[in-house]
Amino acid sequence: MSPDTTPAQDAKPSRVLAVVDIGASSIRLHIASADAAGVVRPLDTARQTVELGKDTFKRGEIAAETTERCVAALRSFRRLLDEYGVSDPAQIRAVATTAVREASNGESFLDRLYIATGINVEAIDEGEVNRYTYLSVKPVLDADPAFRKADALIVEVGGGGTRFLALQAGRVAVAQSHRMGALRIREMLEGIHTPASRLPDLLASQVESAVKEIRHSVPLSGKPALLMLGNDARFAASILQENWNPETATRLRVSSLAKLADNLLRKPVDEIVRTHRLAYADAETLGPALLTYVRLAEAFDLPSVFVTGASVRDGIVAEMVRDTWTEELTAQVENSAVELGRRYGFEEPHGRNVARSARALFRVLQPEHRLEARYELLLVVAALLHEIGLYVGNRSHHKHSMYLIQNSDIFGLGNRDREIAALVARYHRKALPQANHPEYMALDRDSRLAVSKLAAILRVADALDRRHGAGPSETRFDLAEGRLTITLRGIPDTVVEEIGLQLKGDLFREVYGLAVTLQTESV
Repeated sequence: MSPDTTPAQDAKPSRVLAVVDIGASSIRLHIASADAAGVVRPLDTARQTVELGKDTFKRGEIAAETTERCVAALRSFRRLLDEYGVSDPAQIRAVATTAVREASNGESFLDRLYIATGINVEAIDEGEVNRYTYLSVKPVLDADPAFRKADALIVEVGGGGTRFLALQAGRVAVAQSHRMGALRIREMLEGIHTPASRLPDLLASQVESAVKEIRHSVPLSGKPALLMLGNDARFAASILQENWNPETATRLRVSSLAKLADNLLRKPVDEIVRTHRLAYADAETLGPALLTYVRLAEAFDLPSVFVTGASVRDGIVAEMVRDTWTEELTAQVENSAVELGRRYGFEEPHGRNVARSARALFRVLQPEHRLEARYELLLVVAALLHEIGLYVGNRSHHKHSMYLIQNSDIFGLGNRDREIAALVARYHRKALPQANHPEYMALDRDSRLAVSKLAAILRVADALDRRHGAGPSETRFDLAEGRLTITLRGIPDTVVEEIGLQLKGDLFREVYGLAVTLQTESV
């Protein structure tokens, strides 16, 4: 045996991973293996119908009976997990979405699941769901020329809401979620006393309203490729396309999809259950969901749409297997931030200059702040958007910037990350972080420290671009012997920048305790 040959018995075994996804109408388990190269292979799936959405969307809370059905479902999943040797909590990622997040007793519901099953379920927000959605469909986008570098609209109509990603030339321009889901629409209308014969028309009118809202939010002006996700879309593909392959993007004609949607809307749910052997919860959402896809396609004048079997669970597995915060993904987040800035008429060259200096300074100061790489992205987002509050008004625009970032969709960022970026932008001027600032004090200690460290960097980066585009052609940062030396090229003197540092360098000195020297260098 040559020295370069590795015996088969010494090969690193595959890891077995599991994802539990608690949705509005069902709980799903996805088990997969990942080899040393990161190649994922599906092993098994399981599904239990539990209608949390009906509780949350009708009463605002999850009933005790529904909670216990969820416990029973997770216990049955636990037995399957044991068969595959999945016992380490690091092997399992369990998430819950809209129906749990919106329930007034969502936290106690999650506590009950953990106490009863030992499975720690996390209620993830829409920013995280959008990121997992993108990760799940990226292999399909990369493989199909219909999507590669083209405008595309990726849509999933869920029970509690409709989420979409709008891509321009392969870049995420908008990632949003709307609270108009298939189950929510049906639950809302079934509470209205009306003849059953009128229900299809009422459903159609609600769908039309939701589609108009979504269409208004999408910046795509041409004819994007529309990729449908979700259980209802997969059902349509299985009916309309013989031997469809869920691993690729399958094309469906909109006219055929419209006929199927109309047929399902006109049938009683009981008949759909019998005809297609579906769970009642699945049969309820089919008509409204497929009609939403049809109306979206018609809004863009599309003759056909695409379906793939990819799901959020695939994106979660991908993140469990490898670091998905690649340069490509962070570039998508930054592009989404730039698109948000443009919406509010920000001074883009200034934002980009400040972001460039902030990124460089973050890297130079790594031995001092010791923050993980993800915080660099949050700093860049804050730097790009630190002045969008000027859209509201000049007075207290730093506070307006915080509010706009907090309440806007930025692709890939969950609520906590967006909150940190918003606070960093808020502290780019005026008051330093203080104990009487409620948003700042609502964070845990580590997050508060991170905000202070990042805001200190942002204030310096902003001070170095006080000339707003007419400043240095290049900026270099050097850290040595307790001193930060900033070298500016392409300007005759550093007077303007020194004034800026006098005004904004207080937090930097307080956090890092470093002396700062400015110097110029000829081009």
